[in-house]
Amino acid sequence: MSVVELDDLRKTYGDVTALRGVDLTVEAGEVFGFLGPNGAGKSTTINIMLDFASPTAGDVRVLGEDPQHDSVPVRRRTGSLLEGYGVYEHLTAREHVEHAIETRAADDDPDELIARVDLEGAADRRAGGFSKGMKQRLALAVALVDDPDLLVLDEPSTGLDPNGARTLREIVREERDRGATVFFSSHILEQVEAVADEVGILYDGEIVAEDSVGNLRDELGAGSTLIVELTGDPEPLSGIETIEGVRDVRFPNGQLEAVCDDADTKLRVLNRVSEAGRLGEFDVREASLGEVFSKYTGGDRTDASPDRAPATDGGDR
Repeated sequence: MSVVELDDLRKTYGDVTALRGVDLTVEAGEVFGFLGPNGAGKSTTINIMLDFASPTAGDVRVLGEDPQHDSVPVRRRTGSLLEGYGVYEHLTAREHVEHAIETRAADDDPDELIARVDLEGAADRRAGGFSKGMKQRLALAVALVDDPDLLVLDEPSTGLDPNGARTLREIVREERDRGATVFFSSHILEQVEAVADEVGILYDGEIVAEDSVGNLRDELGAGSTLIVELTGDPEPLSGIETIEGVRDVRFPNGQLEAVCDDADTKLRVLNRVSEAGRLGEFDVREASLGEVFSKYTGGDRTDASPDRAPATDGGDR
């Protein structure tokens, strides 16, 4: 069953086109990684999905409803952590969660939700003194109220330290295992790759790819790389690029690096290296989501690299 269906979704702001005919399908029970550089249109898409913005054209269905006409049932079954979540400075973390539970007429235990996001030590502190990372944790706790069928996370790792990011990933997996659908939007490639079953790459307002990371690797020929420590001069291996299934060969720093289509290709390469008397230790490195992203966007990874992740605002404490 499809939980999110976008058909030819378009959005313009005056002369600016934010979305250019987005087609997207998210199936029930999966973690969908919505990937793209800052400014690609990810937040605009999410705002339309939740009826915080109206599309210029196109059709949108979320949980079987049109959010532009039936937003209440959509929001009732959706938990969301959106960019720019604003806390009530004079309320404690527990009071924020209690308010969300009361608003949804749910029966969650606020302390359990606070502990789940590792905020139990700050449950009775006023949120106005929280760091950015702590506010993100609190927003996640609020989003988890009443076991939502759809969990929408827009740049959820902003401000989180490594421990906070790890907790986030664990919660995403737990929610998927519970049966929820998770829509995980981020420009940080490694965060998406760690949790996503399917990935959609949005670039300049258009979906340029949608599939599993493995299938995207295969489609682009971004295969796995066999790395072999050579025990001598690489000269006897000069013809290794002619082996069927080998797409790229390099010899950096006394190593052989060969991009291979499949396991049989890697075995043929290893046999050739062994026959030449140059076989040392070896390893295999799968193409990263970053490499896949670069190929689909012509090498433009602006703001999509972990090196450009947002600062943690003094730490997630």
